[in-house]
Amino acid sequence: MKRRYTYLIVDVFTSTPFKGNALAVVPDAEALSDGEMQAIAREFNLSETVFMLAPAAPGAAVRVRIFTPRRELPFAGHPTIGAAAVFCDRSGVAPPFLIDEQVGSIKIDADPNGSQGRRFWLTTPAVTFYETVDREFCASLLGLELPDVRADVLPTFASAGSPLLFICLRSIKAVDRAQLQGQYLAQALGSVNSVGTFIFARKEPSSSANFDVYSRMFAPQTGIPEDPATGGATGPLAAYMMKYGLLPTNLPAAFTSEQGTKMGRQSFLHVRTDPVQRTIKVGGSTVVIARGELAI
Repeated sequence: MKRRYTYLIVDVFTSTPFKGNALAVVPDAEALSDGEMQAIAREFNLSETVFMLAPAAPGAAVRVRIFTPRRELPFAGHPTIGAAAVFCDRSGVAPPFLIDEQVGSIKIDADPNGSQGRRFWLTTPAVTFYETVDREFCASLLGLELPDVRADVLPTFASAGSPLLFICLRSIKAVDRAQLQGQYLAQALGSVNSVGTFIFARKEPSSSANFDVYSRMFAPQTGIPEDPATGGATGPLAAYMMKYGLLPTNLPAAFTSEQGTKMGRQSFLHVRTDPVQRTIKVGGSTVVIARGELAI
């Protein structure tokens, strides 16, 4: 006999259908095996598919497991935001609450409904920095010239659960010109087995008040040629910017990361940093575009 499971498709980090990052959500996934979850994620073939389960951590409202088409991730941002929105709609539970993930319990907050819809916020897990990477290699990896890679901001691996290589470029045009060169990919994994390469440029490099960035993220090693919006990278991005003087380290700050624009999936990821509280929050809106049923 076939087992049937409801699913939703949610666009995250946007309030406009068919923009942002599409996410498959399976709300009642208790009876699914690990292999079935991975097969379902491969079938949807989206950046991630999230499965909602009864919480295991004390005080958590719901537990989630996150799969790319090729592997499970301990934490990712757009699945966390999307799952929070679906959980609120289905349960009637209002934030703040905790989502139980492999990296621990993730706090969820929400702003009131506004012109762009309700905005959910996750508190980024602790960020860890790893080794730096040679600029010349990064230019070759991205198919760019050496001057396109900023000399004063060292390419560095960082992680809030899913490690990535962060590379700061000089201009938006350089970000758009970048094309990941597959022959260098094995060397771009680092000691941390990086899940992707995140590139960005500040929109106003000389401004001391506008910290907005324009970004892209490539993750072919997890089955994602390019990701339209990467919430799990945006918290570490903020920590990386603070580490290299691109963001204040002594005062709260806010900025927006525009991602996915070149691939036709424009996304806006909002960030709030508070050095005193030692928190980095990443927020965004969501919109449900489809509901259906899986038959297994």
